[in-house]
Amino acid sequence: MSQDKAFTMDIRDDGVAVVTIDVPGESMNTLKDSFADEVGSLLNKLESDSSIKGVVFISGKPGSFIAGADINMINDCETAADTESLARKGQAMFDRIEQLDVPVVAAINGACLGGGLELAMACHVRVCTDNSKTVLGLPEVQLGLLPGSGGTQRLPRLVGIQQGLTMMLTGKQLRAKQAKKAGLVTDVVPQSILLDVAVEHALKRKPKASKAPLKGFSKILEGTKFGRDIIFKKAGEQAQKKAHGNYPAIDKIIQTVREGVERGHEAGLDKEARSFGELAMTPESYQLRQIFFATTEMKKETGADGVEPDPIKRVGVLGGGLMGGGIAYVTAAKANIPARIKDISEDGVRHALHYSYERLIKKVKRKHMRRAEYEKTMLMLSGTLDYSGFERTDVVIEAVFEDLDLKQKMVADIEEHASESTIFATNTSSLPITQIAAKAKRPEQVIGLHYFSPVDKMPLAEIITHEGTSDKTIATTVALAKKQGKTPIVVKDGAGFYVNRILAPYMNEAARLMLAGEPIEKLDKTLVKFGFPVGPMTLLDEVGIDVAAKVAPILVNELGDRFEAPQAFEKLIDDDRKGKKNQKGFYKYGKGVKGKPVDTSVYSLLGVDPNESKSAEDIVDICLLPMLNEAVYCLQEGIIRSPRDGDIGAIFGIGFPPFLGGPFRYMDSQGIGSIVAKLEALASERGERYTPAPLLKEMAKNGERFYS
Repeated sequence: MSQDKAFTMDIRDDGVAVVTIDVPGESMNTLKDSFADEVGSLLNKLESDSSIKGVVFISGKPGSFIAGADINMINDCETAADTESLARKGQAMFDRIEQLDVPVVAAINGACLGGGLELAMACHVRVCTDNSKTVLGLPEVQLGLLPGSGGTQRLPRLVGIQQGLTMMLTGKQLRAKQAKKAGLVTDVVPQSILLDVAVEHALKRKPKASKAPLKGFSKILEGTKFGRDIIFKKAGEQAQKKAHGNYPAIDKIIQTVREGVERGHEAGLDKEARSFGELAMTPESYQLRQIFFATTEMKKETGADGVEPDPIKRVGVLGGGLMGGGIAYVTAAKANIPARIKDISEDGVRHALHYSYERLIKKVKRKHMRRAEYEKTMLMLSGTLDYSGFERTDVVIEAVFEDLDLKQKMVADIEEHASESTIFATNTSSLPITQIAAKAKRPEQVIGLHYFSPVDKMPLAEIITHEGTSDKTIATTVALAKKQGKTPIVVKDGAGFYVNRILAPYMNEAARLMLAGEPIEKLDKTLVKFGFPVGPMTLLDEVGIDVAAKVAPILVNELGDRFEAPQAFEKLIDDDRKGKKNQKGFYKYGKGVKGKPVDTSVYSLLGVDPNESKSAEDIVDICLLPMLNEAVYCLQEGIIRSPRDGDIGAIFGIGFPPFLGGPFRYMDSQGIGSIVAKLEALASERGERYTPAPLLKEMAKNGERFYS
């Protein structure tokens, strides 16, 4: 088979043309504009050769059908018209596939996403494997786009308007069985017979266009104009409840689907191509695509140039609390590496094992996992009250209390009970790694591996190095974090590292505004509307008011007065307000509490008379600018290696609005000069802690940007 082509055709003796998709030199298949001529001549042959009885599209890559279209194509477009014509080309190509006289079958194994699913939907029949890697979806909304090659028109026809909108507005991916139930695929089969079953379908008569398998109320709703109006209205309301008008793709997806439903396929495709062109030029899509490129780039990096990681066969976890349980879970369930949990009590071990059991059994009940797979994963987890079995671990991750003496004792214990090559990774959130490694015999093997809570949901991991950490230790720890499903950034040791350090001033300023009378819910709503997933006061409750109060003095001690927290924290702690964990914080919790009401008793406790005095714009500036300023300090001091790492850390670690691109891209878009001017104005009004970082002033003076 010639390997300079991405599409190769083989006509079998039974008259079925098998088209194998295998993009040369890539681990995943992606569709590129440069394939147009190749696919064009392939379609000419399929249209003109009367001996061909059917067609099967299959991937030559194990575990991946087509992961989507190559996003670089959009970056090469200069205008909306350029991008629109890209969409029209894709639409025309897939229309030709759909219009072939013989049956066309997509044989899907692995990821079938974006343009890959659009190609599959243009086929007359879709057959997929029951492989756990097989997923089908249209995730374009996550890049600020809509499906541009007919996806907005074909998906609702196959699965119904409601299911189609849900998939496109959330980027939700369906597993094989879900896809069959939804009407997206005809058959789910073992991988070993995928091609045989596809060929069988290709030799049957060309099927009539399939209809969505709608039942009951859905059928009534989608069958009438009145019902469809309700669906479109509700879809918009639900999506915007989360998006707050920050993602233009949402309304465009709904309008485009509606156009096709009400005015037919051609009108729908026309609207889709135009909308695709318009969305590609929005700042939101530009920033979301930059995040995609940055994370793709990071997947290829080891964290230490030119150094390969050591293999990791076993992991030890110290501490059976919530963090320890979460770390053990991602190690076994995602990285597929056995994890041994040590705790001082049997209860601790039991809790940690139960954490994994709860999450896995839920997957079994939802049919996302086979019972055999669940049992195999649980068998990878074990517990102990001593260090037995730790001599065989390659990495030990410590998740015990934030106490320096205790953590130093853990280092000594591991150096005594594990092998000489074992890496000691500490999940501290505030203690400097240099201090934890201070008494180590092998400091080069001590590193920070900071997860965010809850471990199984939060995508970021901070890999923290001290002066003595070896490159081999860095590369191996980065590799482990990636296997656990994390996006790791390598940061230098220092109080608060990167994420907590930029978060602290933001939360402090929100607390100061609240003490000056701004209502709690106004502060939260304003910053959620700006684009954060939760507001700062909710976040304080989630993180724990006691934790925030404990971290503050560490930051002040190491970094100075600009980290001084408002005195009021002491009153909250004296009143035993820890936040969500003891159901006593800024908001009310517990049984019988509906919605998310503010606990107004907090105002009288702090002697505050709530009254709105600041505009939404002022609130955003007062809270956000110190975070941006601190990010620049971190870059200046070498805590983070690049603006890119700073942006990814803020987006994945604290939910900085992704459509704004992260702190550094956001400062570039606002203009560095404008950021400095705002900080200086706030410094004269609110105090020296707003003084711009020296690097920021210098960049403003020279008219520089963080990204060229």
